Amino acid sequence: MKYPDLQVLLADAPEAKQYFDTLPDYVKDQIRTRPQGVNSFESLQDYAENLLRGDD
Repeated sequence: MKYPDLQVLLADAPEAKQYFDTLPDYVKDQIRTRPQGVNSFESLQDYAENLLRGDD
């Protein structure tokens, strides 16, 4: 399901909110800089995984 932006996604999709809450703060901060680019749980996971890959 697509949402208008990150805020609506986190408010309406409990699984997305739960996942987002488990992310490191720096990843959450980066995601918050592009709220319109995150409009589904899948896009949230993809974006977070891309950011986390830089942790290696």
